Amino acid sequence: MADKPSRALVIYGDGFAPLLNQSHAGLHSLASMGACGFLALRASAPAPPSASGGQPSREIRELSQLLDAYDSLDALVRPLAMFMGLRAALFTAGSSVGSFARKLGFRLLEIDELVKKEALPVESSMASELLSLLGLSGGKVSEKSDVDLVVLHIRAGQELRALKDKVAINAGVDWLDGLVSTLLRAAQPGSEVAARLHFSVVLTFGDVAEDEGKNPSALISPTRNDSDLSLLRPCQSYCMKGGKRLDNIRHHHPMLVAQWQEGVTRRDSAEEFSFEEFQERGGNLAILADRFLHELAFKLWKAPKYGA
Repeated sequence: MADKPSRALVIYGDGFAPLLNQSHAGLHSLASMGACGFLALRASAPAPPSASGGQPSREIRELSQLLDAYDSLDALVRPLAMFMGLRAALFTAGSSVGSFARKLGFRLLEIDELVKKEALPVESSMASELLSLLGLSGGKVSEKSDVDLVVLHIRAGQELRALKDKVAINAGVDWLDGLVSTLLRAAQPGSEVAARLHFSVVLTFGDVAEDEGKNPSALISPTRNDSDLSLLRPCQSYCMKGGKRLDNIRHHHPMLVAQWQEGVTRRDSAEEFSFEEFQERGGNLAILADRFLHELAFKLWKAPKYGA
């Protein structure tokens, strides 16, 4: 545990997980430095209806699980209120995601606010602004910050526009890898920033058909649910919430998560950002996606350790 509260940056990449390859050195570097694992999702059966009465999209369903709002998709429910004054901001170019985040109590910011100067590489400008919001600027740590948590939401292949359309960004996996590399350079081991920044990258598989769960390379559970052996296997912790078993867990294609903060996160033996590597060498295995925000709030000194 750090002697001061962390400040958290989360990059949430929707649909990026299947696009990674050996050339993405920034993402692989993060995985090799930090703690890696899976965030288990619910199956694609319709979620509880939102306050408007409609069914939320796949993107909103998955994001709501990451922010522990899935079981009560209602405008009056604000999960951030559980975390002792946690101040959180979310950047997105998606209007539906932005509206949803605002209802949950996030300060909504536009991607345009991250690109301040045409002269700088886009990745450098965005990294600088993201860290500045957290009071981490110029390699120094300010005692005050605008927020405690920043979430950057990006869809794979999305076109981002900034500076009144003077700058167009194709948010592909190569661009994401460059942004992660830039952020890691700003948080060199041994620096003040590395000691206070809790950096997470969460990547999803995007649209997944239920029959894709038959692919053994994407299964969290090594035992098939329809086999006799499944009767002997204890219920996994990622299938539980609030002491109750969840029957709608998707045992395949989870979110992939890598987290790093110098002196705080464990370093496992994973060397690459991939499903296979996390399954074989990741230290965190699988937890329910709903637990992610709680674990993060603990690092920010905004919540007790989950289960304590």
